[in-house]
Amino acid sequence: MNKKKVITFGKITKDLNQPPQSTENISTGFGTFGKKLPETNVIKMNEIRPEDEEETQNLKEVMGITGFGKKAKSFDVQEMLENITKTIHSTKVAATEKDKDSSEIIDKSSEEESTNTHKDDSDDDDDDDESFIGPPLPSDLQGTSGSAKISKSKENENDSDEDDDESDTEESQLRDKIPCTHEVTMTHGTKAVTAIAADPSGARLASGSIDYDLCFWDFAGMDSTMKSFRTLQPCENHPIKCLQYSMTGDVILVISGSAQAKVLDRDGFEKCETVKGDQYITDMARTKGHTAGLNCGSWHPFTKEEYLTCSQDSTCRIWILYRPRAHKYLIKCRAQNGVKTIPTTCAYSREGTVVACGCVDGSIQMWDHRKNFVNPSLIQRNAHAQGSEISSLSFSYLGHMLATRSCDDTLKLWDLRSFKSPVFEAKNLYSRYDTTDCMFNPDDSILITGESLNKGQSTGRVLFYDTKTFELINEISVTNSHVIKTLWHPKLNQVFVGCGNGIVKVYYDSKKSLRGAKLCIVKTHLKQKHIEVMSTQQIITPHALPLFRQDRPKSVRKQMEKDRLDPVKSRRPDLPITSGQGGRVASSGGTLSSYVIRNLGLSKRIEDDQDPREAILKYAKQAEENPYWIAPAYKKTQPTTIFQTDDPDGAPNAKKPKT
Repeated sequence: MNKKKVITFGKITKDLNQPPQSTENISTGFGTFGKKLPETNVIKMNEIRPEDEEETQNLKEVMGITGFGKKAKSFDVQEMLENITKTIHSTKVAATEKDKDSSEIIDKSSEEESTNTHKDDSDDDDDDDESFIGPPLPSDLQGTSGSAKISKSKENENDSDEDDDESDTEESQLRDKIPCTHEVTMTHGTKAVTAIAADPSGARLASGSIDYDLCFWDFAGMDSTMKSFRTLQPCENHPIKCLQYSMTGDVILVISGSAQAKVLDRDGFEKCETVKGDQYITDMARTKGHTAGLNCGSWHPFTKEEYLTCSQDSTCRIWILYRPRAHKYLIKCRAQNGVKTIPTTCAYSREGTVVACGCVDGSIQMWDHRKNFVNPSLIQRNAHAQGSEISSLSFSYLGHMLATRSCDDTLKLWDLRSFKSPVFEAKNLYSRYDTTDCMFNPDDSILITGESLNKGQSTGRVLFYDTKTFELINEISVTNSHVIKTLWHPKLNQVFVGCGNGIVKVYYDSKKSLRGAKLCIVKTHLKQKHIEVMSTQQIITPHALPLFRQDRPKSVRKQMEKDRLDPVKSRRPDLPITSGQGGRVASSGGTLSSYVIRNLGLSKRIEDDQDPREAILKYAKQAEENPYWIAPAYKKTQPTTIFQTDDPDGAPNAKKPKT
């Protein structure tokens, strides 16, 4: 075991006249108490004389060394004061008198004196850059100090002017960062575009609308017509509310008004679909999926298979991409009184350690992803007005700032290190749609958001705010409709804007932006033309015999027109059924049975209105002249045929007559 270290002190004596005992043998302690006695064995230090300095300098030259250690600095106050007064007088003389010779003499004298004062410091290389400040000026130089004060006040005024100029230059620099020199219009449809997403590389863009359509745009494959290469309805009759590409860009998350989220690949084919929960179960933890319509979704920034969704059933659920049959984590959103509240938007932080959501009651709630999702780690109950949806949460790229956009017509900027009150707030920003968003530019110096059309306004705007002063740097009038979605792509340095009239605007700078819309705007749209190719070279012999004469080569177009007129080569379909002899079914009646009887049962056609008696008697003469069946059979037994006769009145006999 280690022994405790004992602290010992010197002896405290009552007799103050007696000198204290020496404590030289004690290794530890703080000395003795009492009055300090006069020190003995003190050696008085003599001033260094110039003769000694010369001797030491000669000794160093002889021995070939630079010095005997670093020398302490010495200051002569009287000599420094004399130097100051001489320099002031010399400057006055130089200003008043124009005689060059006298001014040169004064400067030389001042330089010689200054070199003499700093003669001792010339040997040290480390002390060359240091400047020494002398004591205050004497009383006879007060006039000059007053002029110095006046000059200082002028300098302060100049500094304030410089600050204003610096602020103006900062605003102009921020305004130059906005890529808005050129714009391109892409037509999605006729309804409002409520979702926009771009993959991390910037090669493709996806846009969703309330008309259920999802359009994919490929910048490398488009031309100046700016048409999407694929349009589909992934969620049938549900409007698209949110779109987001994963961190790798190979899949896209589609959030619609249904209770099931879908994940599509880059070409729009379905990868997986989340399960729908049981809506008759009260406890949301016992259901495997959402039971009401979705509001928002987000991918994890680093885990490529994890994504987050929030729904009208007052829950947020975390899913794994290839396990869509049940959620991985469940988060229940609660109001201040413990009642369920609906999350309208959700997002991950830039590091992926925080899950945040904005609720209908105006609160912002955050959970630590590394812990269980029972109690929020950070919460702000009065972030926005109660009853108005928080439409967007956007974390800054550095991670300590948060921007929120709400349907209470406000945009707020928060510092997560002091989350009690917003740093800045912008009011009177009308928002009609619950998907209106806000986001930071790549270096967190500008905050961008959209504004819907209010009464009396004619154009929707995109607004740019400075994150340090929250002043409006710039605004862009987009179109005569609402501005809903905004996206500032960090790699392309282009701004995508989704509008209420179904168009997507792209703003870029020809010098600062890369790829994206710049690739397809320079491609001209060319119609496809038929290429006429000669298979072999024709040899024209006009005097050859017809047997050996070759036909002149004809163009492909003329041959196609000739083949079109030929029903066999063009494979013309059967003509439609009309009344007359040309059709198949109409000539034999309208039913199948009449068709069979007319065409298959009888060899000859019989009209519907023909009398069958007349049809039989038509062959009586032919039967008499050339009997075949009946007459030869009864020729021997009945030589004379007996037929029944009728009265001349026309009435038939009721009884058979006797023979």
